[in-house]
Amino acid sequence: MRLLLYTGKGGVGKTTTAAATAALAARRGVRTLVLSADAAHSLGDVFDLHLSATPLPVSIAPCLDALEIDARDVIEGHWGQIRAYVVELLRHQGIDEVVAEELALLPGADELATLVSVEDHATSGQYDLIVVDCAPTGSALRLVTLPEVAHGGFKWLLRLQRAAAKIAEPIARELVGTPLPKAEVFAEAERLLYKTLEQLRARLLSKETSIRLVVTPETMVIDEARRSLTDLALFELASDAVVMNRVWPDEALREEFFRDWGRNQQERLRDVETHFSPMSMLVAPLQADEVCGLEALAAHGEVLFAGLDPMAVLGTRPGLRFERNKQQASLRLPMNGRSGKAVQVLRVDDELVIGVEGRRRRIALPAGFASLEVERVLVESGELVVTFANDPDLGTTPGEHP
Repeated sequence: MRLLLYTGKGGVGKTTTAAATAALAARRGVRTLVLSADAAHSLGDVFDLHLSATPLPVSIAPCLDALEIDARDVIEGHWGQIRAYVVELLRHQGIDEVVAEELALLPGADELATLVSVEDHATSGQYDLIVVDCAPTGSALRLVTLPEVAHGGFKWLLRLQRAAAKIAEPIARELVGTPLPKAEVFAEAERLLYKTLEQLRARLLSKETSIRLVVTPETMVIDEARRSLTDLALFELASDAVVMNRVWPDEALREEFFRDWGRNQQERLRDVETHFSPMSMLVAPLQADEVCGLEALAAHGEVLFAGLDPMAVLGTRPGLRFERNKQQASLRLPMNGRSGKAVQVLRVDDELVIGVEGRRRRIALPAGFASLEVERVLVESGELVVTFANDPDLGTTPGEHP
C-alpha cells in the first residue's frame, strides 16, 4: 500500500496537487483514498463537493474516495477513556464543561488523529494508494515526527504516573477529591504507547511512504522547503519529489511586463534542480483558471506527472547515515543550506542527541559506534559530519560502508 504526503508553505497549492495526484491515479484504475489533514479543510472545495467531517470516506468517483478528518471523532473512538479523564480533571478545577471539552484535545491531537486514520485505512485492504493533503510545513513536520517524539515522552510520563498512582491512589481517594485515573485509562495509554505509536512510526518509515514538497518559483518558499528536508532527513523520512507549482507559461512570459518574472523563474527552477537533486522535480504550469472538479484535477495530474506513474518512487535522497572504514567512523546528515550554528550535538550514554533549530532527536548508536567517543562536529560540503574516535583494531563491521 503506497502512502504519499504532500506539504509545503501555506498557499502553494498543496491541496490541488494532492487532489490531482489522487484523481489521476483513480482514473488509471488505482484504488485511491485522498484525505485532508489540515484543520482548515479545503479538499471538498477543490473537488467542488461537500465533504462533511466524518470518519467514513465518501465515494466521489470510481476508484476514488475522499475524507476530511475530524480529530475529535477519531480520538473519541480510540482513546475515549483518556479524553474523558482529562475532561473530568479539568472540570474538577472549575473549568466550564464546554471549555474543558476543547482543552481535552491536547497538543498534537490533530496530528495523531490524522496518522491513526491513515493507518486504519491503510490496513483495511480497500486501497492501493492513500494521498494525504497535509497542513503547512510546520504542522506537517509535527505530523510526521510525532510518533517518535511522542513515544519517548509518553513512555516516561506513563511510568511516572502509574508508579505514583499505585502508591497514592488508595490514600488519595480517601483524602482528596481530585479524580485519579482508573485502570481503563492506563490500559488505553499503554495501547497508545506500545501499539499505536509503534505502528504509526513503522508506517512512516516504510519504503512505501514518501513525502512530496510543493513549492512555487519564489525564493522564500524554496528556502523553507530546503530547511524542511533537513528535518525529514533527521527523522529518516523519505522524500522522493518536489513539485514546482504555478510556473508561468511561455505565452505569459512573452508579455513585456512578465519578462523579468521569466528570468527570475528560470533561476528558481535551476536552484530547485540543484538543491533537491536527485529527487524528481515535477512542474505544474499556472492555469488560466482555478483547477476545480474531478475532470480538471485529473487533467492537471496528467500535465504534472507527464507520463510518470504517480504511485512510483520518483527519486531518492541521502538521509541520516552511519559510515565507517578503517580510518574513520562518522554520522552524516544533509543540512540543505543550514549553517553549523543551527546544530547542537550531545552524547548521552549510548545515544546521540541532535538538535536542528528547535527539532531534536535521540538516536541510538549502532553497536559498532556505542563504544566510540565523539571526536569532532562540523558542517562540510552541505552535511553535518559527526566524527567518532575510531579504534583501528576493530576495522570495518558487516553491513557498514568500506
